[in-house]
Amino acid sequence: MSLAIQLRDLLRSGIHRIGELEILTDIHGFPHVICHMADAAHPTEPDFGGLQVHAGPADARDLSTYAEDGTYRFTKGQTNLKRGWVMALANEKDLLLALDQIYPACVGLFIAQQGGILEIETLRDKLNRQTGMYRFARSISDAGAQKLVQEICGPAHQCAKKILWRLDANTPLDDSEASRFNGIPGDLPASEAIPLLCREACNHFVAECRKAAKAEFEAKAAGA
Repeated sequence: MSLAIQLRDLLRSGIHRIGELEILTDIHGFPHVICHMADAAHPTEPDFGGLQVHAGPADARDLSTYAEDGTYRFTKGQTNLKRGWVMALANEKDLLLALDQIYPACVGLFIAQQGGILEIETLRDKLNRQTGMYRFARSISDAGAQKLVQEICGPAHQCAKKILWRLDANTPLDDSEASRFNGIPGDLPASEAIPLLCREACNHFVAECRKAAKAEFEAKAAGA
């Protein structure tokens, strides 16, 4: 069964949110429209409530590249998706294409998780594959890595993803707001949303590991 068909079935089951996106069906003759969740009341109004209308999925990547204030969104999971637009889509295939540009592989990851086949990579496995200037990230301590999760992950730090990875096979993340977050911005029940899933540490986290590992090394050297 194709991902587009499985997405259709998810929508029919009552799901209407993914990340900061609201998914609406049968609006002004279009099978699907998407918009920022904060604008969800406007697409049903005449002329889409004055939102900027985009026909088809072609503009999805550009819409999600920069935040409202013009800053670059360095991870797609950031909770600063800009508002003021609506995208009208002709079918589930176009809807899936739009979602994948705004939240890459989000639907596929969720379906794989539901089917019990989603592969998760530990932080240590991720760091041990780093080369060049990022090779130093391998030396970060467990305590340093745990601290980083609480400093840069989770909704308090503009990340809307649910963390699935562990430090290693035997070391889960410490309990915190970041590690507990379910990947669903807002107060929706899980039955109405596809959570954003983080199956491996992102490149931003790896870069921060390198900085933290370097700081740990320098602190140890200074105290020697």
